[in-house]
Amino acid sequence: MKLISFTVPCYNSQSYMRKCVDSLLTGGDDVEIIIVNDGSKDDTINIANEYAEKYPSIVRVIDKENGGHGSGVNAGLRLAQGLYYKVVDSDDWLDEEALTKLIAKIKEHLEEGTVPDLYITNFIYDHVLDNTRYVSAYIDKLPQNVICGWDNMKKFKYSRMLLMHALLYKRENLLKSGTILPEHTFYVDNLFAYKPLPFMKTVCYLNLDLYHYFIGREDQSVNRKNFVKRYEQQIRVMLCMTDAYKWDEIKKMPKGLKNYMWHTLEVIMMNTLFFTCAEYSPERKAALKEMWNHIKLKDKKLYKKLRSSSYATVVNYLPWRLRGWVMTRGYNILCRTVKLG
Repeated sequence: MKLISFTVPCYNSQSYMRKCVDSLLTGGDDVEIIIVNDGSKDDTINIANEYAEKYPSIVRVIDKENGGHGSGVNAGLRLAQGLYYKVVDSDDWLDEEALTKLIAKIKEHLEEGTVPDLYITNFIYDHVLDNTRYVSAYIDKLPQNVICGWDNMKKFKYSRMLLMHALLYKRENLLKSGTILPEHTFYVDNLFAYKPLPFMKTVCYLNLDLYHYFIGREDQSVNRKNFVKRYEQQIRVMLCMTDAYKWDEIKKMPKGLKNYMWHTLEVIMMNTLFFTCAEYSPERKAALKEMWNHIKLKDKKLYKKLRSSSYATVVNYLPWRLRGWVMTRGYNILCRTVKLG
């Protein structure tokens, strides 16, 4: 049995995908690596096939038309057979020692018959250009090396979140959640790190610096100019998240999970407002109004909650151009903290 299915969505990834795949091969026959070539126009598919030929028991290849990052994640999940499922972007990589320890822990839990629905690990913002790093750890939020429920998780503050890079879902539960990511859309990782959570009843946090998140390329989705340009895609993701669960459903979740789900909605809404308000245009103004109307129509209680949240209140009642100034200042502070670029 494969313990972990890794999906590696690739688009024009020939320059860096080898480092990613090589790091995953540390898992040996305990893992499967699904390389998804998402309509690349470079040598990506040939490199993927090279790995599949060399490691036929580990590497599988999907060659498909371009559909975006979410499409690659969906395709990998459909093919996956492992006990757990994790997405690793083609310009990122895993720490080999940490991966070895993670697999050992999964085997230990299997022997005990206590495998959790979700493993949470640390991830690192790796600034390759200046050789600096920022570690996102959760030692103050969850007990270490203990299988527990959501009530053991302490409240998150500010912009701290359980990003996709930190999560290893039990595949069976992930499928039950019905999580399908929209195609041709950036920022779908926000939805992937939100919708499946209520289907993960047991959690285990391992204080391992596992995932290395590459920062430094101009074309990255977290680059500020790309944030602003792709505001419509962030709105699309935001609406997928607000459509996923009504406020009455969230209120019935275990306390720790309920608090975290609300925290996530607040933070992603703040991001969405930044995306949209950072520049002015009639189209942006109309898109924001349409977003709020959609949420109100779907769930009035959630709409009122979001409109009155501490984050949204800061900008909802400011003149548009002042909103943009406030949002940009806030984002610049975040960038200086983790150096998003």
